[in-house]
Amino acid sequence: MDAFYASVELLRYPELAGEPVVIGGGRRHQPVPQPDGTRRFATLAGYAGRGVVTTATYAARDYGVHSGMGLMKAAQRAPKAYLLPTDFERYRHYSRLFKAAVAEVAPEIEDRGIDEIFIDLTDVPGAQDSMGFDATGGARAVAQQIRNNVRAATGLSCSIGVTPNKLLAKIASELDKPDGLTVLTEADIPTRIWPLPVRRINGIGPKAGAKLKALGLNTVGELAACPRPFLVEHFGRSTGRWLADAANGIDDRPISTRGEPVSISRETTFDRDLHAVRDRSELGSVLTELCEALARDLQRKGYASRTIGIKLRFEDFKTVTRDLTLVQPVMEATAVRHAAGLCLKRVDLARRLRLLGVRAGSLVKL
Repeated sequence: MDAFYASVELLRYPELAGEPVVIGGGRRHQPVPQPDGTRRFATLAGYAGRGVVTTATYAARDYGVHSGMGLMKAAQRAPKAYLLPTDFERYRHYSRLFKAAVAEVAPEIEDRGIDEIFIDLTDVPGAQDSMGFDATGGARAVAQQIRNNVRAATGLSCSIGVTPNKLLAKIASELDKPDGLTVLTEADIPTRIWPLPVRRINGIGPKAGAKLKALGLNTVGELAACPRPFLVEHFGRSTGRWLADAANGIDDRPISTRGEPVSISRETTFDRDLHAVRDRSELGSVLTELCEALARDLQRKGYASRTIGIKLRFEDFKTVTRDLTLVQPVMEATAVRHAAGLCLKRVDLARRLRLLGVRAGSLVKL
């Protein structure tokens, strides 16, 4: 999906269409209705706090704002950008809608998160057909049908990459965003994939990217031309081989349609560091809200949990976790909250807190 959270918000606030909009604010950033029927929106100007950009519209990205960036830094780059709070319940609703719309056309789906899926078109009627001189015409037509279904069901656009495998599909889906449809064959790899920076390969992170750059390997094409023994020497046998294969568009991972979650979690980063004693009431309320949201997630997805855990990040960025294994699996908010509270009692709370999270593990399908 294209800028998913932001696009969902624009359905609710169409007057912000085309404007730089950042998602990631708190409750105090809710739009305020005005007497004349309009709404007053918060902006990034003067923002102070610990918040992080969840996503941003393409207009905001033009200012260098991106997901994962601190809101204070985003405010420096785009002070006039509008700031909206996150609404994950709404995003999950639209996520279910778009996935159901895709499944009407192509039911073999691997769920990769709230706004991303892999689709297997192998057995979809017509997907393997040629159209005139276009050998991929059938797949292109099916992909367009999927895009039409998604827009009709949600009012949102999505970008699709049709390729021989998952690695290339991930790259291709991002080449012509937003609202793009990109079809790539193995013959297209030299012209469409090799000129890209190595970081465009999903799985090459900042550290590996920096190491490749130090070795003089900046583009996917340069990586593809690199001898496999050289990559194995510098990255180890497994990673070196994977880098060589990935750069040449080789990926034999199948579509996985039956994956079960290992755990489900909720967490929040505070606008200011909170003290366990002086801010006890606020911390307690936040913990309860997280537990209630986690319980709703468990119930909606049809799971109970045998292990409840908490995650704390302190002002010095040290992270601590505590888990509690239960006799009986739970899914009710009160039970989750009680277990989380017991975990919290096992932590030294002398330092201020910047993040609090709750996790449900050892899941049992109901």
